Amino acid sequence: MAELGAHTVKSFDDDIHRLRSLVTQMGGLCEAQIAAAIDALVDRDPDAAMAVVNTDARIDALDAEAEQLAVTMIALRAPLANDLREVISALKISAVLERIGDYAKNIAKRASTLTTSGPIEPVVIIPQMSRVVIEMMRDALDAFVDRDAEKAVAVCQRDADVDDFYNSLFRSLLTFMMENPQHITPSAHLLFIAKNLERIGDHATNVAEMVYFAATGEHFAGRPKNDDTAYAV
Repeated sequence: MAELGAHTVKSFDDDIHRLRSLVTQMGGLCEAQIAAAIDALVDRDPDAAMAVVNTDARIDALDAEAEQLAVTMIALRAPLANDLREVISALKISAVLERIGDYAKNIAKRASTLTTSGPIEPVVIIPQMSRVVIEMMRDALDAFVDRDAEKAVAVCQRDADVDDFYNSLFRSLLTFMMENPQHITPSAHLLFIAKNLERIGDHATNVAEMVYFAATGEHFAGRPKNDDTAYAV
């Protein structure tokens, strides 16, 4: 990657710094939103869940700002090679982070709904799964800041762990619902929450793949995928 400060036009360096700052702010907010949504689920706190829902607008606003800045940079600066890859990657990453924020909001909405039903045992898997997902996001964003292709690859390889959590929870909840029909509705909400976390893991991997491309100019291949719930009976 071209080093910051190496450009003849200092304002381009300023724009790159600002764009990267917007992306990292979005990432930090997304991490906080996921953690807060899971805490609201575990604590059965509807007010905390709705606070997550209401905060999503901040992520949307940052995404819009990052998109506008990236498009302006491309139009006015006409970046090439490494610089163009960085701007395009940041633009795509911001869009992915906005989607992750939506998933966190969806988790919070379901967490609020679940406060009206009794607790069910398989919920204990959700916090463990969320911790792995948040760590993947944090590492992907650290790789973005550091332009670290190796760290990006490590994030991609952890996606299989998230799939394993999802597969385990899917089977546990399926059994739980068959044993007691009264658990069907809360179990379905938990399945959607788990699926949202699984999708966040996929998106964290997408971010890592974009970082890898920005750093190396090559596309990452060979992401493992272990979600086999489509074949579960």
